[in-house]
Amino acid sequence: MKKIFLVGAGSGGTALLKTLQHMESLKVIGVSDRNVNAPGMKEARKYGIPTGTDYTRMISDDVEVIIETTGDESVFHHLRQIKPKHAVVIPGSIARIIMSLIEEKENLIQQLRHHHHELDIILNSTHDGMMAVNKKGIITLFNRAAERITGLKAEDVLGEPAQDWIPNSRLNIVLQTGQPELHQEQWLNNERRIITNRVPVISADGEVIGAVAVFRDITDVTTLAEEVLDLKETRSLLEAIINSSEDAISVVDQNGIGLMINPAYTRLTGLKAEDVIGKPADVDISEGESMHMQVLKTKKPVRGVPMKVGKYRKDVVVNVAPIMVDGELKGSVGIIHDISEIKKLTKELDRARRIIRTLEAKYTFEDIIGESEPVRTAIEQAKNAAYTSATVLLRGESGTGKELFAHAIHNASERKFNQFVRVNCAALSEQLLESELFGYEEGAFTGAKQGGKKGLFEEANGGTIFLDEIGEMSLSTQAKLLRVLQEKEIVRVGGTKTIPVDVRIIAATNVNLEEAILQKKFREDLYYRLNVLPIIIPPLRYRDDDIRLLTEHFINKYNMEYGRHISSVADEVIERLKSYHWPGNVRELENVISRAIIQMRFTEERLELRHLPPLQFDFDDRPEADRPLSLADHALPSNGNILPLDEVVGNFEKKYLQQVLSQCNGNKTKAAQKLKISVRNLYYKLQKYGLH
Repeated sequence: MKKIFLVGAGSGGTALLKTLQHMESLKVIGVSDRNVNAPGMKEARKYGIPTGTDYTRMISDDVEVIIETTGDESVFHHLRQIKPKHAVVIPGSIARIIMSLIEEKENLIQQLRHHHHELDIILNSTHDGMMAVNKKGIITLFNRAAERITGLKAEDVLGEPAQDWIPNSRLNIVLQTGQPELHQEQWLNNERRIITNRVPVISADGEVIGAVAVFRDITDVTTLAEEVLDLKETRSLLEAIINSSEDAISVVDQNGIGLMINPAYTRLTGLKAEDVIGKPADVDISEGESMHMQVLKTKKPVRGVPMKVGKYRKDVVVNVAPIMVDGELKGSVGIIHDISEIKKLTKELDRARRIIRTLEAKYTFEDIIGESEPVRTAIEQAKNAAYTSATVLLRGESGTGKELFAHAIHNASERKFNQFVRVNCAALSEQLLESELFGYEEGAFTGAKQGGKKGLFEEANGGTIFLDEIGEMSLSTQAKLLRVLQEKEIVRVGGTKTIPVDVRIIAATNVNLEEAILQKKFREDLYYRLNVLPIIIPPLRYRDDDIRLLTEHFINKYNMEYGRHISSVADEVIERLKSYHWPGNVRELENVISRAIIQMRFTEERLELRHLPPLQFDFDDRPEADRPLSLADHALPSNGNILPLDEVVGNFEKKYLQQVLSQCNGNKTKAAQKLKISVRNLYYKLQKYGLH
């Protein structure tokens, strides 16, 4: 006899208590409710059942089943935490359904014993598994429920010895002894736990001619709820459960016509029963597609689909599942969660995070996406740089991720617990940049703050300062920066006192500094001070192998940001992205993926080629220096005229120099090394072909 403990003694708990009192195989050993005068508490005392307001003290180790009827999810989760190991916690709504089903199945078993001629009808309609053997132990009966519970197929086991397929069925023992074995628990090979009755089949002359086992799966009792729509006597109970739910629920039939809604649905959408029942499933949708109709079409559940519903256009997330009865689609049920408050809180949280992120480095090396050789080389150089306090110069085109590397270097260094200050040297005027970097004394200029102001170098003392777009800095500011690098001290604007600072400098630029030096736009001495640990960040067109990784990363990012569920990307998309030259690099790729996701429907889960926006240039529109070099481009022209050899060689040499310089990001020293010529010879050739 199962020992049951009830938590919650309201109307639902009282009804369940009365039902359980009539079950011979179940015994209620305790009832708990915060209200000592709740109806169920009075009913329990009438039956002599112990009651109390604190269930934590009343639940003993001999309790086997705990039924929670309060409807409070926190109570349900708490019970699961404090229950004895062997006990099962069941929500009251499921328990009531189970009781009704158990009563019906017990009646069916009684009818089975008295009406053998109805056996064929009952065998495959019952929820219980049935297996029979003849006097030789050969399986002669194996119904659908037995297939579902054991995981075996009737076509495989019929006509086979039971001992070969279910060794612990004990039907061979029943055949030998002729004695029934009732209410026995056992485990099947598929780790399902069952309760079984085994009885002999005796002929009119008293001979044992076979044996039958009737068994019930008790490992997953909640699956019994799938039969609820077939049981007419549970309809009123089902409606009570739905109406008591705090989640909005709507039910439609197989044609998508509204059948039922609950009060929570009306509160959320503002629509009453007469507005929905008997109407098409999309009558309540303000923005989005009907998930009821999609589920009815596919017979597959959907979860977490965002949309707007009702006259108030509430932001919601819906979960919809099909209602299947004996394999036949009968309709669908949807649960609607109001997320408008969650979205509001999420926006506030994001705003707080953005504020926090302006005060610290937010990326690490784990955030750098890429497995290609150029990226791995850059990451390895950056990791080595992080272990020192030496100045780092990040070089690369716009959008390659130089700031990402700067964050990662800081977070991997010993300075990670101190300030990380970011400065865009191109975004500020010369005077403003100088005062921001070095600070100023009181009265240094008109409008100067009383008492003066600390500069960013002072703010970053002990930490790291990231100087982005260093190539745009004026020559006078470059001179002051050189002093910081040489002397580790600054002088405020309008001041004379030197202030020592301990700051690690990370600079970044997409400007060709060597060319800027030749044009007298950048100080050569500052260049050598900055170029202690140069790191080249490769452009996206030189790391095609990373495009799939980056695309999947951005899809995951915008799935969360846009509330989408995109799980895959077509190979044609990747090939198209690889064929583009990406002048805007990773930043441009992110924008393309973002626009593509916006163009997709909420229900689509695969990024296809048709979703991609038009790319800025076709493949053949790449800069000429980035196209693959071919001798055929510089050999015989189409009209067959033969050109002088010097002219053909010169044209080819010019194109080749352009490509090598592009691959070296304009670094002429590196290009000369790759070409195995002197820098002076390289400059001569550049001048010869007008490539300066």
